[in-house]
Amino acid sequence: MQKTTTKLADGRELIYFDAEESADRAYTDLRPLEATTALSEVRRDPVTGDHVTVAAHRQGRIYHPPADECPLCPSRDDRLSEIPAPDYEVVVFENRFPSLALGAAAEVEADLTPLRELKPGVGRCEVVCFTADHEASFADLSESRARLVLDAWTDRTAELSALPGVEQVYCFENRGAEIGVTLAHSHGQIYAFPFVTPRTVRMLARAEEHRAATGRNLFEDVLAAELADPVRVVLRGEHWTAFVPFAARWPYEVHLYPNRRVADLTELTEPERAEFPGIYLELLRRFDRLFDGSAPTPYIAAWHQAPARHRTEAALHLELFTIRRTVGKLKFLAGVESGMDAFINDVSPESAAHRLREVAT
Repeated sequence: MQKTTTKLADGRELIYFDAEESADRAYTDLRPLEATTALSEVRRDPVTGDHVTVAAHRQGRIYHPPADECPLCPSRDDRLSEIPAPDYEVVVFENRFPSLALGAAAEVEADLTPLRELKPGVGRCEVVCFTADHEASFADLSESRARLVLDAWTDRTAELSALPGVEQVYCFENRGAEIGVTLAHSHGQIYAFPFVTPRTVRMLARAEEHRAATGRNLFEDVLAAELADPVRVVLRGEHWTAFVPFAARWPYEVHLYPNRRVADLTELTEPERAEFPGIYLELLRRFDRLFDGSAPTPYIAAWHQAPARHRTEAALHLELFTIRRTVGKLKFLAGVESGMDAFINDVSPESAAHRLREVAT
């Protein structure tokens, strides 16, 4: 893999990832961009203890541009974009409208007053472009390209985890307008958080309770239980297992675990990395066949990685889910889910797993 780092016109970092080490990436961003100001704040809810990011400067970000003005396509024919090169394989760059930014410390003053704790939203937000093809989705990628994306995620996890103040690195993809995606070009994002996210806090608490009660690791026991009674197992390889969780929150939800527990992407071995693309692409293609191909399936793919200071009990895994519950119908987060965080699932996990096995390639 070749990694080439450069700068955009406003000083943001852009990184090309290429499978071959001969790619020419000597392209200059010719746009007249001014440096952006990061006004991100992280406030702590005094009632729940959760951290909430306030990023009011993001209101002006790009919203559903026409295809010929897509900022994630390569720069071609005098149409300049976020990627100066006329073609690319995988590209990562700093978000121009970030929720978190290293520069926030210079713009936002901390306030540690009880019941109104506020700190600068120090961190980093990156965009990951999987392909130069505006019409392609992740499921359309070759296994070699998917492997290159995995290598990019791993590289960024290592580098972002080392930044001062970063507590957790989160790689994810939102796909589909129904999910809230504002740019149609296939891409994902990476957030380097200055705190441990609320869902991870709950997971770690459960893992500690399980260790205290059994002397074993929670995530290892969950995977072993699914393999012992494989009614919810969707796909199994030598190094990875995909299953619908026992208490799935979403109509179609799959968790993908490496069979050997690791803390984050940087700890995967070469055989584990080599097998991942085929397993993951098959899952994404099954998701697109769930609803008879009536429309591309909207989904969120979320990597859960160990926070910097909590690596002992946590386990790397990917959670993939869709908000579509059947043809033409979405699962909306209404009063019960949004108001009380108490999910009600319209599809049994066992039925979902059966359907996902049914649509295998």
